[in-house]
Amino acid sequence: MAAAGCGQDRRPEPTDTAPTGPPASEGYNADQLTQALLTDIPGYEHSGVSQSGQYGTLTSVRNALQMQQAAKLDKPECASSTRAVSSNKDVWSAPAAFVAFAKGRDQTVSEILMAVGPDVAAQQVGLRVPASCRSFRASVGGRWSTGSIVEARGARIGEATRTVGVATTTGAATVKTWYVVLRSRGYLAAITLFGPNATRDEAENLARQAYQQAERILP
Repeated sequence: MAAAGCGQDRRPEPTDTAPTGPPASEGYNADQLTQALLTDIPGYEHSGVSQSGQYGTLTSVRNALQMQQAAKLDKPECASSTRAVSSNKDVWSAPAAFVAFAKGRDQTVSEILMAVGPDVAAQQVGLRVPASCRSFRASVGGRWSTGSIVEARGARIGEATRTVGVATTTGAATVKTWYVVLRSRGYLAAITLFGPNATRDEAENLARQAYQQAERILP
């Protein structure tokens, strides 16, 4: 998996503890966030319809959670490290909007915008993968796969950015997931690129497009 090294990072490790500060959202509503989603990605087609509402009620979020619960990890404490957003009560109830795109049968892009307060946004971007979780094994339906996680440095989109890559190998097949989480004034954005040919560069380019679109639309 082509990725930047993890480095020796002493910043706080991931936590699902809700930070102190203002409520998750006092600004944008779900309809405004929907208008600020990406509308077109060259080479990709829309996959389904956009979704909006509280983050925890979105079909895409619930489906992803069910898939994760179906997977048995040899390190259960590392489950949150494979997700773009670590859910807590503030994130779960935040106004959100979701859109997905597909290229062919095996590559997808999704974007989630959430209206969260500055403390929650800073916590999400500040999450780090513990050293013990940078490799893991997972079983789905009795079939085991191996996984590795890297954190990439360098890109800054919006006020702060977090880029993480996850590679999962089952037999001879490897699937990659890159997600970029960024924060700006009053919202948090998460871009996820999934597929055997997913790259950090493409994920970050898509995140830049998402940021530029949101900044144009959101007042």
